[in-house]
Amino acid sequence: MPGIPVAPVTAFAPATVSNVACGFDVLGFALEAPGDEVTASFAGGRDGRVTIREISGDSGRLPREATRNTAGVAAQALLERLGDRRDVVLSIRKGLPLASGLGGSAASAAAAVVAIDALFDARAPIETLIACALDGERIAAGSAHPDNVVPALCGGLVLVRAPNPPDVVRLPVPAGLTTVVVHPDLEIETARARAMLGDTVPLADAVRQWGNLGALVDALHRSDFALIARALEDSIAEPRRASLVPGLAGIKRAAIAAGALGCGLSGSGPSLFAWCPSAEAARAVAAAMTAAVRSAVGGEPRTYVSPIAARGARLAAGSAAR
Repeated sequence: MPGIPVAPVTAFAPATVSNVACGFDVLGFALEAPGDEVTASFAGGRDGRVTIREISGDSGRLPREATRNTAGVAAQALLERLGDRRDVVLSIRKGLPLASGLGGSAASAAAAVVAIDALFDARAPIETLIACALDGERIAAGSAHPDNVVPALCGGLVLVRAPNPPDVVRLPVPAGLTTVVVHPDLEIETARARAMLGDTVPLADAVRQWGNLGALVDALHRSDFALIARALEDSIAEPRRASLVPGLAGIKRAAIAAGALGCGLSGSGPSLFAWCPSAEAARAVAAAMTAAVRSAVGGEPRTYVSPIAARGARLAAGSAAR
């Protein structure tokens, strides 16, 4: 078929921070790095099937069966949408730690659909890519959470008003706003963390959360760092998950004392994120948080400092252009 590259195509998708304190299941943003890569190539058959050749960076822990792997499921979903029967083989490189709260399953799913889309020169609408990546996310997390998948694909800071069909609101990022993420030497499975939340929320907690979310959106539009600091509070999920990260309260205090606007769990944890008013402040906050995590949790945490990345999943250098 003309226009379709025969060479393998590699796509990269970045880590994401979801919830962002007061935005449980609706807010998320992309980091510049780290991330996952997925390489897609034609396999020669005509069964319309996706297989996985190899996975690196996971210490052999992720399923190699495409029907049980987030990237495999997402790729298969897009292949079926395209209606093309050519078989595809994937190679996955995990740059994100497993069960880290940094959107690892979403990154693999996002990279997979971008690679498949480029391999077939399909130019599918972003709504289609989101829907297929969410199919992959559902396999990994038990349900589809657009607050990781959407920023992994679209980049930036987003509010997902509704997942199906995707209703995505891009939010402005104030100049200077910089993120620190510290990943402790822990793992927390998303399904386990969600099970801790239950199905009901006290009305007072819900009202407080609504107030903080509205204030945060307003503060972002006006670059009001003082209001951002007041609004970065989670009254619903984090209090119920706090026991999963030893010393969580102390780590958050250390971040604030070092100059952070606010600090909280990234997704379901154990990673923590902090927003800072400048890159200089972020460096001080990163040092303070890393020391606090090392003291409270032990081991050697991984620390990342990044602006909110404007770009999400994209083809890696050297891959065929769309």
